[in-house]
Amino acid sequence: MAARRREQPTLDERTPLITDAENAGASSSTPSGNRDDARGQVPTRVAYRLYTSHFLSTWNSRVFEFGAVLYLASVFPGTLLPMSAYALSRGLAAIIFAPAVGHYIDVGNRLQVVRLSIVLQRLVVAASCAIFYLLAIDLPMKRVVKNCLLVILTLLACLEKLCSVLNMVSVEKDWVVIVAGEDYGLLRTMNAQMRRIDLVCKLIGPLFIALIDGISTEAAILVNLGMNVCSVVVEYFSIAKVYYEVPELQETKHSSPTFRRVEPEQHNFFVRVWRACCQGVRQAQGDFGFYFRHQLFLPSFAGALLYLTVLSFSGQMVTWLLSAGYDSTQIAVARTLSVIFEVLATWVAPGLMGKIGPIRAGIWLASSQIICLAGGMAIFWIYASQPLLSASGLVGGTILSRVGLRGFDLCAQILVQEGVAAEARGSFSSIEAAWQNLFEICSYISTIVFSRPDQFKWPALISMIAVGLAGLLYAIFVRIQRGHLLHLPKCIAPERLQRSRERGLDRICSATDF
Repeated sequence: MAARRREQPTLDERTPLITDAENAGASSSTPSGNRDDARGQVPTRVAYRLYTSHFLSTWNSRVFEFGAVLYLASVFPGTLLPMSAYALSRGLAAIIFAPAVGHYIDVGNRLQVVRLSIVLQRLVVAASCAIFYLLAIDLPMKRVVKNCLLVILTLLACLEKLCSVLNMVSVEKDWVVIVAGEDYGLLRTMNAQMRRIDLVCKLIGPLFIALIDGISTEAAILVNLGMNVCSVVVEYFSIAKVYYEVPELQETKHSSPTFRRVEPEQHNFFVRVWRACCQGVRQAQGDFGFYFRHQLFLPSFAGALLYLTVLSFSGQMVTWLLSAGYDSTQIAVARTLSVIFEVLATWVAPGLMGKIGPIRAGIWLASSQIICLAGGMAIFWIYASQPLLSASGLVGGTILSRVGLRGFDLCAQILVQEGVAAEARGSFSSIEAAWQNLFEICSYISTIVFSRPDQFKWPALISMIAVGLAGLLYAIFVRIQRGHLLHLPKCIAPERLQRSRERGLDRICSATDF
């Protein structure tokens, strides 16, 4: 695997989409007629089925993720410990087992990988809902039994998170690229559509399950279970239709290595476990090393660093806004506006990439996010003595920054999709997901350390620094790839100034030549 990765072509050797921003418009306008007729008829029909499967998977994942928090709050009132342990375990599982997930994506059959993620995730959610229901109806049970059920729920949550990552990386980072083929305009469109699905599920899913939970926690658990069971058949066969209608998905990513047959050695159980652990550690080291050495490490890491934020209308910021004088209705309106701006980015970013290319579009959108957040932070600090005005400034800056955030995320995704070889996309994207989860955990740690509402300015400042650092890392990448950050006007371009000086010297010499 390592040898194949080192032979991967550089950005300059792969595609004009990501190497030359000035040529990106021409690349995106390449007619799909250059592809064979069979593939030329596939995208509309196949994309619809792909979107259907992705919507159901994302919807169930979002609903269960938020619903689990509500169920735990109902079952264990008066303490945040169960919810914190539950959420922390999910994040750690995604970090620890990311290399294994990525390796499985890279070596496994595409259809088998996605089907496994669908079926296993649905079984895990169903089992979790059954346990939640037993706890919610308050059956008489000893405390030790309740704690054991919480441990089982936590383990199931870790497995559900891994299945979610498995499905997300497989579909968004691999399947979409194969379905789009050489049509870069279609690839941008499909990425935008997939992101819209994510954002709609992010907005409506939690709201939907919260409304039902407000009526009855038991009813919410049963609805969650019912949707989970009913959707598995549609997901299962929709993704299979896509697989069988796109022949390229059926191709192997690389030839299977030839293994030397070794007679099984007689070792006890602990030796075999130790060897398996050592092999897993070596695999993880290789995957992380490959990630850090890859030419797309900087944009990928910059995108992951943006997860280290409390400025996202998550539970941390919502709690602070309530203490600052906002009511739940105002927070709901602000959160809705935020998602609207995020959805707007799914039209802005593809259009911008079509005109100036994904590399230049990324630096523009990252700069937009930094400027908006910097303006909001300035108001937040200047008017600190007026809590409501200060909070409103930060809310406004956060809402406006969502266009840059989601737009930059789409640009980085295009770069990874086109710049990472097919046989390494799983490993690369899984390590990226691990960093995302790690930085998200760091954001929670920041509000644990600075837990009082009047200390929220420090987590907010840490978030601003993380965004600025992400922009700096991406700027370094742009400078490496393009040789410069900005296009200067022609009248002040260095080469034009040099030619002007030379012409001026020539005129002077001619005037003084006797």
